[in-house]
Amino acid sequence: MGLPLLGETLQFFAPNTTSDLSYFIKRRMERYGPIFRTNLVGRPVIISTDPDLSYFVFQQEGQLFQSWYPDTFTEIFGRQNVGSLHGFMYKYLKNMVLNLFGPESLKKMLSEVEHAACRTLKKWSSQEYVELKDATASLIFDLTAKKLISYDPEKSSENLRENFVAFIKGLISFPLDIPGTAYHKCLQGRNKAIRLLKNMLQERRAKPRKKQIDFFDYVLEELEKQDTILTEAIALDLMFVLLFASFETTSLALTMAVKFLSDHPLVLKELTEEHEATLRRKENPNYGLTWKEYKSMRFTFQIINETVRLANIVPVIFRKALKEVKFKGYTIPAGWAVVVCPPAIHLNPAIYKDPLQFNPWRWDGIELNGASKNFMAFGGGMRFCVGTDFTKVQMAVFLHCLVTKYRFKAIKGGDIVRTPGLQFPNGFQIKLSVKNEANQDPTLRYFYLQCLKPWPQQYTSTALRS
Repeated sequence: MGLPLLGETLQFFAPNTTSDLSYFIKRRMERYGPIFRTNLVGRPVIISTDPDLSYFVFQQEGQLFQSWYPDTFTEIFGRQNVGSLHGFMYKYLKNMVLNLFGPESLKKMLSEVEHAACRTLKKWSSQEYVELKDATASLIFDLTAKKLISYDPEKSSENLRENFVAFIKGLISFPLDIPGTAYHKCLQGRNKAIRLLKNMLQERRAKPRKKQIDFFDYVLEELEKQDTILTEAIALDLMFVLLFASFETTSLALTMAVKFLSDHPLVLKELTEEHEATLRRKENPNYGLTWKEYKSMRFTFQIINETVRLANIVPVIFRKALKEVKFKGYTIPAGWAVVVCPPAIHLNPAIYKDPLQFNPWRWDGIELNGASKNFMAFGGGMRFCVGTDFTKVQMAVFLHCLVTKYRFKAIKGGDIVRTPGLQFPNGFQIKLSVKNEANQDPTLRYFYLQCLKPWPQQYTSTALRS
């Protein structure tokens, strides 16, 4: 179980430069099987790479298990963060978030997401190259911050995102709080971001709006209710987690998706054909994407599923046993932590043929509504990620705007490292170029797409010859 106090923490954080399972997990699976125990940051834990146990843990949330994270994670995300709350309080916050990221809200947000993606891609096309991870993170952060707190980086004297960048760099690092360490910088980034959010909340309280415009207004309305169970500390931690989760994970997934597309031209070809067909079906070229068009992007969703399966952006999910649990001959003592390992399921050759291959067609005909025993990229059970649909909207719309208007090629970087969280140590630079001017102007695009449509039968060469 490793060194005193540290346990096997150092081995757990050892860098992995492949898309395969980490050496730490692989070696222990070979030695002990799919369920084994270890010691991380001074605490005994059970690690599950078994699909049945992992799914069981998620389904038994609040009964046999509950969400839990090490003290170091709690320090980072706040002691009142949504991941540390349970029961009624968690359900209350989840419903608040669904008010922002639920289907009806996303339908209204679709045009805004499309406009932001198109505007940003146009700017990128005039640049020598784009550092994709940072650029997509900036795009998504600005959009999310606007919806949450009406934050405009061009009008604000404070750079809110800078604090999140410092926070992210130390998020999944060795938890040593000493000046100069990544973990220390992470805590500093969090504290600065919370101070900024608190100042914004106080300013909004001093000058309340008559009408709800953003999520902050909704939070303030809840705080002012006489019988509210919401506190300012919980509200600030919630805003912090939402800002982080919505842009960091999505920007990683988008960067991986573009990398996969650049490496797999046949996938890019079919994706482009799907989106150009969507444009050809439009009656009015001046209209943006409709919700019906978005939901019809069959191959796009297959690419998203395959991207997040291989990206494994969330490498571990923590739970704690509320009582002694017996499962498949194993005994999990009460109070012990259980670490669910989604990559072990997503890269299992018994579940996915050639699991390290990027193959979107493997999802053809498969409907994913929530988590399953074989797919846990967005968690599972009652804590299934409430921002999943928001992530898919952003990815699908971005890819639509990208492949219908631009060509792109990888310039530099693209290497990955997992510690165990996914990173691009040398970045990933791409160059964008406009496909043709017709695709930039809605009216010209309409006539261009009409030319791509099949000719009527009476004008085909066969008909003319007869």
